[in-house]
Amino acid sequence: MVDHPAHDPDLLDALEAMDPQSFDGHVWRVTWASRDPLIGGTGGGRWHPANDFEALYTSLDEDGALAEIYHHLSRAPVFSSSHVKINRLALRTERSLVFPNIDSLAVVGVDTDNFRRGGYSRTQEIGAAARFLDFDGLIVPSARWPRGNLVLFPDRLDDLEALRVVETRDINWPAWRESLASKQGGD
Repeated sequence: MVDHPAHDPDLLDALEAMDPQSFDGHVWRVTWASRDPLIGGTGGGRWHPANDFEALYTSLDEDGALAEIYHHLSRAPVFSSSHVKINRLALRTERSLVFPNIDSLAVVGVDTDNFRRGGYSRTQEIGAAARFLDFDGLIVPSARWPRGNLVLFPDRLDDLEALRVVETRDINWPAWRESLASKQGGD
């Protein structure tokens, strides 16, 4: 992993002032069929810098997990026909920081307009600082769905047995898009 600069002391103070919460329930994660859904990534994302530490991105809602990956797949010139699966995971955290909505991120210096456009620098700083302070995860707003995401720091979990796969199944993108259209249409 990388040697990164000192954390912003004001950010550390703001995060330490927050009351961590536990989470005990199910989350959703989309992965390539060949990938273990319990292994996070180190390539970087909205809430962790590249090559710094492992983070496992999940959603509090099945449609939220699908919306996140669909966004990325649909940006390619050709929608990938690679085999992906939706995984329902059981998860228990003890010390997660909760940001219930996009506006709550402003308190820790996130430019909310930049967040909506995909700006990652401040949110990556928040994730790195939270992990540095031994929080085990972040419950954060999704940029693509009304319900939030839970970003997990696996190396900070007290009980790795509390993270397990409950269900895995194939994704039928045409059926999901049709279902989503009917939900949004009020049917």
